Amino acid sequence: MLRLRLTRTGAKKRPSYRIVAIDQRSARDGRPVEYLGTFDPRTQPERIVLDSERIEAWLARGAQPTPAVRSILRRARRQAASGG
Repeated sequence: MLRLRLTRTGAKKRPSYRIVAIDQRSARDGRPVEYLGTFDPRTQPERIVLDSERIEAWLARGAQPTPAVRSILRRARRQAASGG
């Protein structure tokens, strides 16, 4: 089963993340099927960049987002709706 989850990038003590489609049995930083966006929690406000079209396509195929990715997707939708 495929999952939409985060892989860590960035320097030591300066994390940033990529949102990826990856097999659930793969390691956290294993080889993903596709890169779908980025998330930087260290900026104010948090920077979220998503390829919404591809994310919707993966969700339609049955990929399951992890709780962290689900939260990020909700926040991104809220930001887009408020115009921010």
